[in-house]
Amino acid sequence: MASARAAVVERPGRIEIRNFEIADPEPGAVILKMRYSGICGTDKHTFLGESKQYAGTPHERDLTYPLICGHENVGEVVATGGVVCDSEGRVLKPGDRIVPGANVACGQCRFCRNGFPYYMCEHLEDYGNSLHCGRAPHLLGGWAEHMYLLPGSVLFRVPDSLPDHVAVLTEIMAVTHGVEKANALLGQFGGTPFGGSVAVLGVGPLGLCHLIKARLLGAAQIIATDRHATRLQMARDFGASLTLSVDETTPEERIARVRESTGGIGADMVLDCSGVPASFVEALKMVRVGGVVVEAGAFVDLGPVQINPNSDICTKNVSIIGIGGETATSYLAGMRLMAANLDRLPFDRIVTHRMPLDRAEEAMAIAQDGASMKVVFAPNGVPAR
Repeated sequence: MASARAAVVERPGRIEIRNFEIADPEPGAVILKMRYSGICGTDKHTFLGESKQYAGTPHERDLTYPLICGHENVGEVVATGGVVCDSEGRVLKPGDRIVPGANVACGQCRFCRNGFPYYMCEHLEDYGNSLHCGRAPHLLGGWAEHMYLLPGSVLFRVPDSLPDHVAVLTEIMAVTHGVEKANALLGQFGGTPFGGSVAVLGVGPLGLCHLIKARLLGAAQIIATDRHATRLQMARDFGASLTLSVDETTPEERIARVRESTGGIGADMVLDCSGVPASFVEALKMVRVGGVVVEAGAFVDLGPVQINPNSDICTKNVSIIGIGGETATSYLAGMRLMAANLDRLPFDRIVTHRMPLDRAEEAMAIAQDGASMKVVFAPNGVPAR
């Protein structure tokens, strides 16, 4: 039986390379030869031992170590357990490039049966998170040469024009569905769903993808904050007109600058993608009366913050949207959106490092350095496309 090498987070702070047998695919399963697998902000928390996820939901949990991380994936089908179809009902065959959904929903609970986002499933499983390598078939994360995709996984065919190093961003782009929801809310409360002002707090990969989505959906003014100069420069390259260094300004100064640049009223929409709890308070102060705050960066529980429900939310008529993950319907749309704008925006620059599995701990250190944007593993070597 063939085997595959994988980078395994044995415990917080420690990654080792291990070999696992590649199981034959059961009916409905897929074996994927990995092209790229990203290091997500969630993976950084996992490596640091900050492992409580989905707090306050039916599937709240602390992760089990050891595990093979990696839920931002693109790869090539090598085997299927019988007839397996992509998200559009087309039969998959060896050689097809796909992006697998990061989550596996049960399909039976109240949320699954009533059209909610699949990450609300009461019995949710996540590749590279709850699906750890201590359970068969083991290869349940993307930081490996091959990945085992369970029956019931949603599989998205990659457009021919989309290169692997952009396709690996699909899961992140699929999380940005909060931008569409915020636009819809702004229109309902008397504003307009386009031509407005958007502030993005934290422009790492998640924040940058939110910034890109806001621009492509018609934002006229984009403001970005971060502590790293390289990321602020990337935000400018993708259309930010005002960037503010978190290390060189206070929260009060940033709020004042945003108000000044928006005619004194504040941003129509604030997208909090920093992963730092305190930035949620800043977002509430930065948004205009009747505006929308999208919280997308607090997936891992790092503790509470103090807000005033009267002056921060109620009397300002502020809407708050919490985003706990991506929607299944956002994957293919996200890939098509990126493919349609490859010549317009510098997507080629988002992946800054492509690393072999043998340098996993170095890759993790680079990913936590502000000089990088998106760090990905190339478990089988850097692909040609």
